[in-house]
Amino acid sequence: MKTGIRSRRPRRVAVSLVTGGAMLLGGTLASAPAHAAAAPPLKNVASPSIVAKGGFVMETQFGRTTYSKSADTKRPTGSTTKIMTAKVVLSQSNLNLDSKVTIAQDYRNYIVNKGASSANLVVGDKVTVRQLLYGLMLPSGCDAAYALADKFGTGSTRSARVKSFLGKMNSTAKSLGMTNTHFDSFDGISNGSNYSTPRDLTKLARSAMNNTTFRTVVKTKSYTAKTVTKSGSTRTMGTWKNTNPLLSSYSGAIGVKTGSGQVAGYCLVFAATRNGKTVIGTVLGSTSSSQRTTDATRLLNHGFARVG
Repeated sequence: MKTGIRSRRPRRVAVSLVTGGAMLLGGTLASAPAHAAAAPPLKNVASPSIVAKGGFVMETQFGRTTYSKSADTKRPTGSTTKIMTAKVVLSQSNLNLDSKVTIAQDYRNYIVNKGASSANLVVGDKVTVRQLLYGLMLPSGCDAAYALADKFGTGSTRSARVKSFLGKMNSTAKSLGMTNTHFDSFDGISNGSNYSTPRDLTKLARSAMNNTTFRTVVKTKSYTAKTVTKSGSTRTMGTWKNTNPLLSSYSGAIGVKTGSGQVAGYCLVFAATRNGKTVIGTVLGSTSSSQRTTDATRLLNHGFARVG
């Protein structure tokens, strides 16, 4: 974009499109200027077959849909819910990523009672918010999700703070235009009313990827946290491995989050950048972890083929 005055023409003021297209520039999703060139037509490429019950893909520069299958059908989302958990945390005003959270016994009890995925956080350890975000998004730690909801909700009791945090999740969903989404949990372990759609989760991921910390976390393959114990010594945690196989198998992959459950099936919100173009999307209700990877790979290939 040129910003000077040419000849005697009056200077134009650049206007950003909030809901128009967004483009990934230097790793950041940026709004396209109002006077930008019109989007070139998408190439006509045969749609791939996927096993997942629902799927949606868009390219981010102009926000155009490249693939859709039952994109607005409400489905359980498993741990892809944690994208919103991270989004809410990172949207807090005056956020200090190095502030510490003391791991409570309740977080550990929750993991045991639910048989949930864990970051293996140790009761009494002091863990930074930044470390909890890695524990949330890489090994999909439900203990990390609980700790973050407790930390960033408001109220005099833990249950009140969690309820407050869920309110923030749902108000954020509404502000993003996620009209077919509702959260009743901070981690995707539903109480009966935790659902979204492929289109809505793609909207969420597109927005979350505007945050530098979020982008850094979700593209990280492994991370080792050093926490502070009750006695003040340093504990080196076991290495957290990212559950997203695309980071190793798909060239240009930059995120985002896996999810699974007996009702949800196998889910994946994914994103990749190639030749300066970014494709982002979601599959919900695939039949296995390997199949969701295959589904996502097909949709990424199709997306890049369509944008050229």
